[in-house]
Amino acid sequence: MASACGRWVLVFNGELYNYRELRAQLTSYPFSSQSDTEVVLAAWSQWGEAALDRFLGMFAFAVWDTDRRELVAVRDRFGVKPLHYRAVGEGLLLASEIKALVETDRPASPDVSTWASYLAHGRYEGPRRTFWEGIEQVPAGHLLRWREGRHEVACWYDIASRIGLKTDERPTEEVIEEYLSLLDESLALRFRADVPVGINISGGLDSSLLIALVRRMQGSAAQVRAYSFATGDSRYDETPWVRQMLSETEHELRLCHLSAEEVPALTESVQEVQDEPFGGVPTLAYARLFERARADGTIVLLDGQGMDEQWAGYDYYRRVAADRLAVPVQGSNEPATRPAALTSAFAELAQTQPAREPFPDALRNRQLRDLTLTKLPRALRFNDRVSMRSSTELREPFLDHRLVELALRQPASRKVSEETGKVLLREIAGRLVPPDVRYAPKRPLQTPQREWIRGPLRGWVESHIDRVLEGALTKQWFQADVVRREWKRFLAGESDNSFYVWQWISASLLL
Repeated sequence: MASACGRWVLVFNGELYNYRELRAQLTSYPFSSQSDTEVVLAAWSQWGEAALDRFLGMFAFAVWDTDRRELVAVRDRFGVKPLHYRAVGEGLLLASEIKALVETDRPASPDVSTWASYLAHGRYEGPRRTFWEGIEQVPAGHLLRWREGRHEVACWYDIASRIGLKTDERPTEEVIEEYLSLLDESLALRFRADVPVGINISGGLDSSLLIALVRRMQGSAAQVRAYSFATGDSRYDETPWVRQMLSETEHELRLCHLSAEEVPALTESVQEVQDEPFGGVPTLAYARLFERARADGTIVLLDGQGMDEQWAGYDYYRRVAADRLAVPVQGSNEPATRPAALTSAFAELAQTQPAREPFPDALRNRQLRDLTLTKLPRALRFNDRVSMRSSTELREPFLDHRLVELALRQPASRKVSEETGKVLLREIAGRLVPPDVRYAPKRPLQTPQREWIRGPLRGWVESHIDRVLEGALTKQWFQADVVRREWKRFLAGESDNSFYVWQWISASLLL
């Protein structure tokens, strides 16, 4: 879309949730549509890059200044929407998907260091690096500026500098009132849509709070569809909790089933849109959920992503708060891939991304790491790609930056205790949800991935292991005898960590 004066041209992906409020401030602009895209253009023409601080939304966009012949490409604060680029001579290619930047006459070359870091330490892509050589991403909260054949990347949003070093010592009740007010506003903004809106839930505290907020906003007769998934394994079944949460509401539950037999074909399909390794069977279950929502005509889904990071909900945060920094990978105390399974030459190529530590306390430093470097970035990528695969839009009301900033400012005593995490959030939820939900223990959202890999998927997995160990490139990365030994250990139940097995599958699918 071009601006009214013709100077700026915009390519925009995402949603600007507060576009109506911003439009009311842009009274001098001659609007010709009702779209949020035109509001971005109008805001840019009036405020320039300062407009970014006024935006509430998820977005990746590029603005071309025809007068200065300068391009500015921007990614939202937490990187909900993707933005990849590739420098070609003095030119620059931009795209939402990596595959759009790959030359058609030859396959993309893997970034060996990124792959080594993933296979040795379970690290996914870095803030700028991807799994493919020469293809980078604009980091969350950053912008890229290109002019006269040269480009530079700069930060426009840094949560650490926004909140400062001091903790929020105001009375608890004052914090609760502010947080609840922001929750209500964030949810109302994300319900703005001209298509049906649903909610994506599990059986945990965050989903319960989301449902309670919807009911608080729309009344007890709210009939927004609720979506959840099941795998037919009672050990990992969240359905009883979900049904209990919905028992006193009029939300219709749409349960989306995933079976082991569907995994091979669905993995191929999901991998096609991910372009990089993804998180295994849980991501496949989400893919089924978005398929079902689209088939129902539910085009927008809300979910509860982000609460664990901002309120220190994971178990290891309590150890971090006690200055014991042993952090598990993927919920396990085992390394993601046993380094001995890699050749020494390849393992040496692995790099560790140093985590920033701007805060005086270890807890907030670890929260910052999870928000900007590890847990949240990969979860957002997995979920954005599988939602877009079904042409559904996933919105994250709990990732409004004002909520995250307020939570991160709170002292450790409002986040973790010896018994639990999310201390203040549980108090907030206690005003809206039943007590048994409020005090329910943290339950990782799991699937029977390891049971399926040992059972009905065993032959499929072994075919991928063979492919990795025989590949022209990957056979140089792995010690075949060690891989096969570790596979036997896993089958024998001597190891329960299926993550490293899924890494082998990912390498087979992508390389």
